[in-house]
Amino acid sequence: MNNQNQTILGHPRGLFYLFFAELWERFSFYGMKALLILYMTKHLLYYDDMSYGIFAAYMSLVYVTPLIGGILADKILGFSKSIILGGVLMALGHFFLTIEQPIFFYGSLALIIVGNGFFKPNISSLVGELYTNNNEKRDAGFTIFYLGINIGAAIAPLLCAWLAELYGWHYGFILAGIGMVAGLFVFNRGLKKDVFQGKGKAPVIPQKNKSIINDTTKIIIGALVSVPLFALVIKYNQFEHYLVWVVSVFIIGYLIKIFKSVSTLEKKRLSVVIYFTSLYVLFSAIFEQAGSSLTLFADRNVNLVGMNAAGTNSINAGFIMLLAIPFSILWTYLTKKGKNPNSAIKFSFGMILLGVGFVVFAMSATSADAFAKTTMSYLVIGYLILTIGELFLSPIGLSKMTELSPIKYLSFIMGIWLSANFYGHFFAGKIAKLTVNNGGESVFSVDIFSNIIEFFTGMNGKNISGNPEAFQQLYAYVSIYASFGVISILVGIFALLLSPAIKKLMGEIQ
Repeated sequence: MNNQNQTILGHPRGLFYLFFAELWERFSFYGMKALLILYMTKHLLYYDDMSYGIFAAYMSLVYVTPLIGGILADKILGFSKSIILGGVLMALGHFFLTIEQPIFFYGSLALIIVGNGFFKPNISSLVGELYTNNNEKRDAGFTIFYLGINIGAAIAPLLCAWLAELYGWHYGFILAGIGMVAGLFVFNRGLKKDVFQGKGKAPVIPQKNKSIINDTTKIIIGALVSVPLFALVIKYNQFEHYLVWVVSVFIIGYLIKIFKSVSTLEKKRLSVVIYFTSLYVLFSAIFEQAGSSLTLFADRNVNLVGMNAAGTNSINAGFIMLLAIPFSILWTYLTKKGKNPNSAIKFSFGMILLGVGFVVFAMSATSADAFAKTTMSYLVIGYLILTIGELFLSPIGLSKMTELSPIKYLSFIMGIWLSANFYGHFFAGKIAKLTVNNGGESVFSVDIFSNIIEFFTGMNGKNISGNPEAFQQLYAYVSIYASFGVISILVGIFALLLSPAIKKLMGEIQ
């Protein structure tokens, strides 16, 4: 049988090469991410506020570069070259983090940002290319791919945190870099075996448009030149909001250009892309307290058992490892029965469950001991609920982007989807900064929210101000988690009411 026609478990063989390539790439990414906030606060001794700013800038920029990487892949590089280039840059970034100098610290983060822009949107787009539209296995295939992401994300924080704690922070960063190299090796083997069915190749450029320095070389030079610029944005993250405006103008302008060139049906579907992406921005802003404020919350205010604070970053991914395949089977089964909820309904459930998860985090305050340490079970249960919400939204969103996008703009639309994480992480940084201890003061400690906070946490700002600092810090965390949890639930309910109208815009796409 020809390689191109082979399937595994009914899915294209190439899916499983992309599964393992993404697994190792995410191993490197999440391994470093789990260490970063603790490395800054415990080793570099940065203040919480400064650390949150750097972390948010880094994590948001990681998700804006896919917009550019998607365009360059669509027009010049193709998926395969983009993935290789991105992987090399990211590996270099992880290894350079081992050099403890400010220029290397910020430069390494910038290398990972630029590399991710080439890698992330194009490997997801390549998965979509392996399936025909309305293929009943498409959502299941993306859920399997999402499992690969989260196996890497589950293992990496535990191993990198263990290595960092035992031998030093830099050994954790080295292990993350090795993970990226492993991902490149797997992807390259897939290319050599032609398991991607000829997909992902660079578009043919007419001879008259070719110059002495080829376009690929120009892109590599441009990528390297952009590294110090991104490093400066991370260092001076207090000015990042200007970049948010620039990115927004660029996205809106490019979308207007696309809208002018597509059919009426494609315009309707692009409207759904914008709607789903907007919901994902809010989801990401709240969800991505993991890695920043939730990691410090676990370190300071949770009685941890069997893992350290960095290791708690693996809880969410561990649950996805357990649940991704059952959800994949569930979507396929419901499709065959004609009872699979449409994507708009799945998104609304995802938002509601996100909110419930954060309400559970807030409720942990009711179990606080004399040292303001809460029971770990609340952290685990909260992450379980978040995970289920994530499975209703994130892999489904990846799948729908490949169906709703006009084919010639596929990578850019995937970049739009990933840009939700850019905005999400930008706002996540703002939310995280609200958890800085202000002596019992909270931005939500007035009016109706003060009652909501006290209902779920048993704490209020008036009584907490005279308590020890540890209790004030606990209140700073749980008051924000309760408030944004309720906001997410309300948005999810509104999205559920809106779902019939969104389904109509999607047409025959489920």
